[in-house]
Amino acid sequence: MPPFPPSDTFHAPPSWRCIDFISDLHLHEGLPRTTRALADYLASTPADAVFMLGDVFEAWVGDDMRSQPYEAACVEFLAQAGSRLHLAIMVGNRDFLLGDAMLAACHAHKLHDPTVLHAFGQSMLLIHGDELCLSDQAYLKFRAQVRHPQWQNAFLAHPLEARLAQARQMREASQMHQHAQAPENWADVDEASATQWMQAAGATALIHGHTHRPGDQAFGPAGVMRHVLSDWDLDHGHARAEVLRLTRNGLQRLSLIA
Repeated sequence: MPPFPPSDTFHAPPSWRCIDFISDLHLHEGLPRTTRALADYLASTPADAVFMLGDVFEAWVGDDMRSQPYEAACVEFLAQAGSRLHLAIMVGNRDFLLGDAMLAACHAHKLHDPTVLHAFGQSMLLIHGDELCLSDQAYLKFRAQVRHPQWQNAFLAHPLEARLAQARQMREASQMHQHAQAPENWADVDEASATQWMQAAGATALIHGHTHRPGDQAFGPAGVMRHVLSDWDLDHGHARAEVLRLTRNGLQRLSLIA
């Protein structure tokens, strides 16, 4: 069972009235409707802050990628949002190379994984979720490799086109692996470990993405709650796009599907 890693703490300003949580947008140029929906949502949300809990992009091979036409368009609407509200971005398993230059371009704040959020009298543990999918040992081994600075430095030393080509290969391999399994058989967050992390953080709720199984449930023997964010996809048959909104009245799950 993995020990609770060092975490950041974020105290929401007293003036905030509304915080939105989203994740798993998996943005790429093949998702024009999803991309437009995100841009429209960011331009219109009444939230004081939007916390993006990982996998904003389907693949991110370095911050020089932001110069590509599609990514540059994304930077534009993210920066517009970051200029009018508190935009916080946590990296996920797809975009873990998203760095300080990209955050600065988007007027966004780095959100560490994990972060303990104190807001409206509640303490919530925010994670992407992949680190606690303990049954997927092959992925966790891969994760440890690619999160190592030595691997990242070597990868980023390659030309952008070479990195993009490798990302496409990795994406195709991942899609083949996913298609070979039914979604209900994908790895889920380990309940015992997640409960221990929440207890160590003094949190009464866990918010995470990654698993593509949106929902709310009692979690662990103490009856604490976990809230799983939805993935977004408006370009295929199973259209889904949800926002988890926190106010003084609690959490509310909102669908953006008309």
